[in-house]
Amino acid sequence: MSRVAKTIITLVVVVGIDQVTKVMAKKMLLGKGVISQFNDIWRWVFAENTGAFLSWGSDLDGWVHVLFLKVIPVILIIGLLFYTLYSKEVTKNQVLPLSLILGGGIGNLFDRLMYGKVIDFMNIGIGDIRTGIFNIADMAIMAGIIWLLLAGLKKQTNSEKTEEVTKLKEL
Repeated sequence: MSRVAKTIITLVVVVGIDQVTKVMAKKMLLGKGVISQFNDIWRWVFAENTGAFLSWGSDLDGWVHVLFLKVIPVILIIGLLFYTLYSKEVTKNQVLPLSLILGGGIGNLFDRLMYGKVIDFMNIGIGDIRTGIFNIADMAIMAGIIWLLLAGLKKQTNSEKTEEVTKLKEL
């Protein structure tokens, strides 16, 4: 599958699922408080986030809010999209995780631009050790980042093994 097709399909799927689940969360969770499952490990709770990740920037006002939560994210998403589609440095194995990051970014940015806030509705943890409240877009972003990090670690480990074999052959 081509890089463009893989990216477009991933973006449509991630943004589509993200937007549908946000509509469902609003219909099913708004005004319901916290719904706890699995011995309180998983919580469903409706939240509207006017900031970014973990409400960062929700207290910003005026042009600073627009710059950091709308303009810069648009520029970053456009830059990452062009990098993903056209950079010769991006391997076939990096297209999907980069597309997950893009899809999540687009899903949350769409909400921020259209509604001025992002709907979050999931929380996990044990006792007082809990994540922030998040959504499908956030999960896609984190999955893409973790995928890239693990792939980078694997590549580094494989490179180190190749160096060791080369040194042994030289002996």
